[in-house]
Amino acid sequence: MAYERFSYIYDRLMEDMPYEEWMRFAGQCWDKYGVPRTVVDLGCGTGALAIPLAQQGFEVIGIDLSEDMLAVAQQKADSVHRHSPFPAGGGLMLLQQDLRDWELDRPVDAVISFCDCFNYLLEEEDVVLAIRQAYAGLKPGGVFLFDMHTPYQLQSYAESQPFTLNEEDIAYIWTCDFDPGRCEIEHALTIFVREGEMLETGSDDAVTERFHRVEELHLQRAYSLDWLGEKLREAGFRETACYGDFTWEPPTENTQRVFFVAVK
Repeated sequence: MAYERFSYIYDRLMEDMPYEEWMRFAGQCWDKYGVPRTVVDLGCGTGALAIPLAQQGFEVIGIDLSEDMLAVAQQKADSVHRHSPFPAGGGLMLLQQDLRDWELDRPVDAVISFCDCFNYLLEEEDVVLAIRQAYAGLKPGGVFLFDMHTPYQLQSYAESQPFTLNEEDIAYIWTCDFDPGRCEIEHALTIFVREGEMLETGSDDAVTERFHRVEELHLQRAYSLDWLGEKLREAGFRETACYGDFTWEPPTENTQRVFFVAVK
């Protein structure tokens, strides 16, 4: 699939995600702990957060495991930069690396990972590796900020599925299979994207359009919040805190998304 089509599908399905809320929360966090100059965005995807951060004057390093995602992010960044160059000090570098084992030539001021990227780590040892790597990549005093879906949210997905979308140019069927023992969920999506081609039907009253079918399978796992806090402290973070659903309040039993703030 061409990068343009891949970008269209991903960004179209993600267009309702709370990107502005993530940006706001990160800004509030940095106001509290110190505004960074260099920021690593783990699981940067197509650059939905990395590019706006660069536009705000941050030096951003976007890291993702997907070559396709990074190619789309680079295309978007090039287009944005042509029309509105990044301000002095701002910039974007994209690297294909694993968030459990990324490496730069120097430590950075802040590390972020949003859009529940850490839920895609399916084993406890993978989460520990990712936390330790974030610690290693930060300067002393640097801040690690990431979010995760809670066990409550994954169970809610399973209880509420299936989900459907039926729009003129795109549609999907989304089902979930939840394993309560591992607190792990499998998201199966069948996506139909209009190809922009009309087919002859032999009838003046009927129009048939060609759609491209895409199959996606995503696995996510949620973890105990106490366990996550413990692993952050074991990694060496001197200050840790947990907040719920884009607020600066402690999570509750009905919190869907938690935010961890850890200071090196």
